[in-house]
Amino acid sequence: MTQNSIFIVLDGIDGSGTTTHSSLLKGFLETREFKVYLTQEPSNSEIGLLLRKYLKNKGIPPITDALLFAADRSLHYHKEIKEKLDQGFIVISDRYIESSIIYQSLQSDLISIKWVKNINKFVGIPDLTIILDIDPKIALARKTQQELEKFEDTPFLDKVRALYLKRAKKESYFVVNSNEIIEFVQDKIQKIVLQKLKE
Repeated sequence: MTQNSIFIVLDGIDGSGTTTHSSLLKGFLETREFKVYLTQEPSNSEIGLLLRKYLKNKGIPPITDALLFAADRSLHYHKEIKEKLDQGFIVISDRYIESSIIYQSLQSDLISIKWVKNINKFVGIPDLTIILDIDPKIALARKTQQELEKFEDTPFLDKVRALYLKRAKKESYFVVNSNEIIEFVQDKIQKIVLQKLKE
């Protein structure tokens, strides 16, 4: 891994702006002449495409979701993220392990955080994780009915948000309030990333 390579993850509840801000961050870093690679989860692999389909289907067991996410992530990390890091890129991923830890552990009493971590133990850990925090009511208002996935309702997302904040505190992740205007939120993200790059 070369000096400038760094693995950054933006995570948070659905509708928090991870996709928008990952793209804006890539553009910002490129204006500073960094080599940047932007990716997302689920990935664009065949497993990732299957997952996108299953995320609309309430009949798929949560354990199946968790195992598919872990399989997709293993492929994603070893065949995409790690290769780009080794080439000296800054890699930005729109979602990563935290999404699985939080969403899957809250979907079923059979799924523990420890188990989700265990099935994901063969992939790399991000150098920087930023959690975008937003009120679930605002987040859901940003989505159309067609875009909604099976776990996107306010009571469930309230639990998701609470667990994101609890884990952010435990793991020392940065938390940025994404209720505010895009430019203001992006400015905060950029400052966190630039500080990390200086270290």
